[in-house]
Amino acid sequence: MNWSGLEALISGVNKYSTVFGRVWLSVVFVFRVMVFVVAAQRVWGDESKDFVCNTRQPGCNNVCYDHTFPISHIRLWALQLIFVTCPSLLVVAHVKYREEKDKKYLTNHEGTHLYANPGKKRGGLWWTYLLSLVIKILVDVTFLYILHYIYKGYDLPRLVKCSLDPCPNTVDCFISRPTEKKIFMQFMVISSVICIFMCICEMVYLIGKRIVKKCTQSQEHRESCKRVDPTRSSNQSLSSRKSKETKLDKTAI
Repeated sequence: MNWSGLEALISGVNKYSTVFGRVWLSVVFVFRVMVFVVAAQRVWGDESKDFVCNTRQPGCNNVCYDHTFPISHIRLWALQLIFVTCPSLLVVAHVKYREEKDKKYLTNHEGTHLYANPGKKRGGLWWTYLLSLVIKILVDVTFLYILHYIYKGYDLPRLVKCSLDPCPNTVDCFISRPTEKKIFMQFMVISSVICIFMCICEMVYLIGKRIVKKCTQSQEHRESCKRVDPTRSSNQSLSSRKSKETKLDKTAI
């Protein structure tokens, strides 16, 4: 699979991301994609060939291997990386839509821009960005749960007991390099947890920044309402003076 093309495509969202988003992208491509391409594929390249059971019964090795590895780690991680990076394309697509809309508005309104900065996270783009973070978290959590459910708590035993048909009895099966594979699996799990944490931090940052902005705007609005209009105060002072003068005239009479 051409991961460099996917990296070039997703890196376009880097200029629209916050600091947390840039860290997330670095973790994905340095600690997940690079490790997956360079090391993990080689470690799991022999899992089917070197899965050995102490029997010569035809078909027993294949059945026990399928029971032990319902889905390959490599294919599961490949799907996870594809699904977890696709939500970033929503942000890129939304920005491109804004840019095209701004070009049309510019030609129809003689140099007036519809968006001062199409990549600024305001309005619909803010919601799109927040939605992409939610999807990323859900994808990573889902795949972590699948991996935990299938492989019994991210563990690879050295010895597997198998008694499925057509095995003649309970046979012992051995996984090739279980310790090395377990280390790689735990490394990928930890990197996924870090990505989830960075997405949560980015969500808190975006929502907190928006709340602070709304609070400051409402406070400025209240302060502007409290300011006294000078013309209004002068009119009030003139009316009070006139009322005092009329009262004095009445008392004098």
